[in-house]
Amino acid sequence: MRILDFTFASPAENLACDEALLDWCETHDGPEVLRFWESPVPFVVVGYGGRVAQEVCVGACAAHGVPILRRCSGGGTVVQGPGCLSYALVLRIEPDGPTRSITTTNRFVLERNAAALSAARGQIVSVRGQTDLALGDLKVSGNSQRRRRRFLLFHGTFLLHADLSRIAALLPMPPREPDYRRGRAHGDFITNLGLSQSAVKSALATAWGARGQFETDLSAAVERLVAEKYSRPEWNWKF
Repeated sequence: MRILDFTFASPAENLACDEALLDWCETHDGPEVLRFWESPVPFVVVGYGGRVAQEVCVGACAAHGVPILRRCSGGGTVVQGPGCLSYALVLRIEPDGPTRSITTTNRFVLERNAAALSAARGQIVSVRGQTDLALGDLKVSGNSQRRRRRFLLFHGTFLLHADLSRIAALLPMPPREPDYRRGRAHGDFITNLGLSQSAVKSALATAWGARGQFETDLSAAVERLVAEKYSRPEWNWKF
C-alpha cells in the first residue's frame, strides 16, 4: 500500500482527488492507497444521495461563506475544515475476502482503524452505528464508501481539534441517526479525538502497512472531475 499525504487548496479538488484515486486504481489495477488531507477552509459535504435542504442549514452557510458540495460516496452530511483530518483508503475488492461486500468492508476497515486509534489514544475507540467511531458514546469519526468492480474507496474524517460549534451552526439534526445517538444535539453527540494529526497518521499507516509514496500525478484527472462534477451546481445541489 502506498501513501498520499497531500491537500489541495479547494474543497472541490480534495473531493475530486479521492474519486480520481479510485478511478486510477481501478484502471491500473492498483496499488492500494492511503491518503491524508485536511481542508484549509471549512465546507459542508453531503453524501451522494443526501438532500441539501434537509441536511444543511443553507442560510447559515451562505451567511458564513461556507460552500456546500457533494461527494461520490454515500452516508450523511458532515462539516470539513481545519481540525478535521480526512483520510481515504483505496482497497482491492476480494470476492472471498473481507472487502467482498459493503457490510464486511465497513466492519473490516472500522475495526482495524478502531484498534489502531485505541492503542494510540490509550482509551478504547469503538465502532458504533454502521460507520462511526466513538469514544464511549461520543462520535469522533464518520465514514462512507464507494465501490467499483475491482477497487473500493473507503473514506472518512477524524475530529481532532475541530470547531464543534461550527458543526452545530451549519447542520440541523439529521433525518436519520444511529441508535446510539438517542436524539442528542450535535454538541452532546460529537467530540474531538484527543490525538495529534501526526499520531493518527502514524497509527493508520502502521495498521494498514502503508509504505512508500504514491507518486502518480493526478492533477489532470482532478481538474477534469472538478470541471465536470464538483464545481457544478447540478451535481452539488441535485437533491
